[in-house]
Amino acid sequence: MDRIRVAALQYFIRPVQAFNQFRDQVEALVETARDYNCHLLVFPEYFTVQLLTLGNVKRHIREQIEDLAKQVPAYKELMQDLARRHQMYIVGGSIPVKEDSGDEIYNESFFFSPNGGIGVQGKLHMTRFEKEEWKISPRSRLRVFETSFGRLAIAICYDVEFPNIARAAARHGISILVVPSCTDERQGFLRVRYCSHARAIENQIYVVLAHTVGSLPMVPAVSLNYGQAAILTPSDFAFSRDGILAEGNPNQEMMVIGELNLKTISESRNNGTVLPLLDSVRSESIAADADLVTL
Repeated sequence: MDRIRVAALQYFIRPVQAFNQFRDQVEALVETARDYNCHLLVFPEYFTVQLLTLGNVKRHIREQIEDLAKQVPAYKELMQDLARRHQMYIVGGSIPVKEDSGDEIYNESFFFSPNGGIGVQGKLHMTRFEKEEWKISPRSRLRVFETSFGRLAIAICYDVEFPNIARAAARHGISILVVPSCTDERQGFLRVRYCSHARAIENQIYVVLAHTVGSLPMVPAVSLNYGQAAILTPSDFAFSRDGILAEGNPNQEMMVIGELNLKTISESRNNGTVLPLLDSVRSESIAADADLVTL
């Protein structure tokens, strides 16, 4: 498949009184993406925090996160059914996951395929809030997913700020890096956005960002959100001007849709104006053997 259509969400988080309200919002968005003939739909990191409003929001935040982790089975069943029913790949944002053994909680992004398969990428680097307030633990494995349109990897928000993660995925042949994100203010958003542009250029890949928008003032973790979904490209003649295929209006509820030409990625890696992915082998060798010079 040389061309696919991708949708990235600016997902508006709002209080819900029952799981069915969350389900209805998610289902309507998937149906909309299907109406636009999208092959891949990306939800943002922690969009599932809507479900915290089902419980007592005055409790300690760690207790709330543990309760949210109990929603994982219902969340997975919903997303798996939607991916299968609408024959679409869905990156299901992220949700806290607590394993049966031990007390550790992880921030995990589930990837649902049209045939019912489920993959998962855990967040590899914790922000200070996740580590110090929520006590979320990092995962330590990078996954590369094989799909009907080629290979894809997921870098959850802060993970995109570490170049070696995307570079490792590119070396394994990805054409698309998906970045589900949740940022509370403009500086945090721009760190993710600027680094995503860099990853697209360095690795000659498409980068798809999805963000939460809106606010839940009663939930400290997401009392504010600043977000703008986007589909970013390498910076070369074959791609979009300014390296932006599509982007939303900041902080509004939107779906950003773009068509990716995957053949152009492979061609640019062989015949682009510059060849950063190929040339990175030399740069890494040089960096590993740097000289210290005293003046």
